[in-house]
Amino acid sequence: MADFQYEIVEEIGVLSENAKGWRKELNKISWNGAAPKYDIREWAPEHEKMGKGVTLNEEEFAALKVLMNR
Repeated sequence: MADFQYEIVEEIGVLSENAKGWRKELNKISWNGAAPKYDIREWAPEHEKMGKGVTLNEEEFAALKVLMNR
C-alpha cells in the first residue's frame, strides 16, 4: 500500500464514540498536501489509526446539508 500523508486542519465535531474509545468524527483534512476536504470516519483515541470513511468537497458537503435539512 502506498504511503500517504494527512493533516487534520479543523476538528469540527464528534458524532459518536464506541466502548474502545474510537470516535466517529467530522473534520476538515488535507490529504497529501491537497486542499482540505470534509471527512467523516472513525479515529483511534489519539488519531494514530483511522477507519474507512467518506470525504466530501465543499459542493458535496453543501448538498449534504441541504438534504439533511429536508
